[in-house]
Amino acid sequence: MAVEAGLPQIGTVIVTAIIDSINPCAIGVMILLVSLMIANARLRPKMLMYGGLYIFSIFLTYLLAGLGLIAFFQVIPLWVSEYIAIVVGSIIVIAGLIEVKDFFWYGQGISLSIPAERAKQIKKMLENISVWGVIFLGAFVAAVELPCTGGPYLAIILLLSQNFNFTAFLLLVFYNILFVLPLVLILLAVMLGTKVTALAKWKQASRAHMRLAIGVILIILGWLLILIANGTINLG
Repeated sequence: MAVEAGLPQIGTVIVTAIIDSINPCAIGVMILLVSLMIANARLRPKMLMYGGLYIFSIFLTYLLAGLGLIAFFQVIPLWVSEYIAIVVGSIIVIAGLIEVKDFFWYGQGISLSIPAERAKQIKKMLENISVWGVIFLGAFVAAVELPCTGGPYLAIILLLSQNFNFTAFLLLVFYNILFVLPLVLILLAVMLGTKVTALAKWKQASRAHMRLAIGVILIILGWLLILIANGTINLG
């Protein structure tokens, strides 16, 4: 049975994408990028172009990664994919519990975040901003954050890959549009005069609640994957 764009599917994609879009890493790099361009008179007129390229690069990298994973799940036997879904669902539930833990005890024990070495590489890339530089930066940020914070996306990929068709493809594209929407809003807010320091303070103040929201949705999606894999429920 093909994936149909019914309310359960669309609702799951929208809610998950919105929660996933509150991504501290991608948002943090975006804020740092626009702050550097504001401080540099040479780069300030190119803020919209560079910011747009960074956002599009993240969008395209996530979309291609999603399509690649879906292609992988399509070629493996169904019974294997069912076991993979159960294992991945369990891992996603654990990841959700870790995120909820960080709401109460951030920085204590295991945390899902980009490794310090990768964070240093991102900061180094920001020192030399160019057209190809921001494109590579967006792809790099998407690639390194996907294993750490891509749990919601992986859950959606597994759900859509069960019977992938054009409707499922459109839902995947829609997911990624919603995923980068906060970055678009940040860029437009800065272009309209919002202070970068205000955005940075908002990000810092909202970090714990971002993790709580992501944690809750991960736990729900993880259980959903497990229940679908063992045949208890069927969204298709």
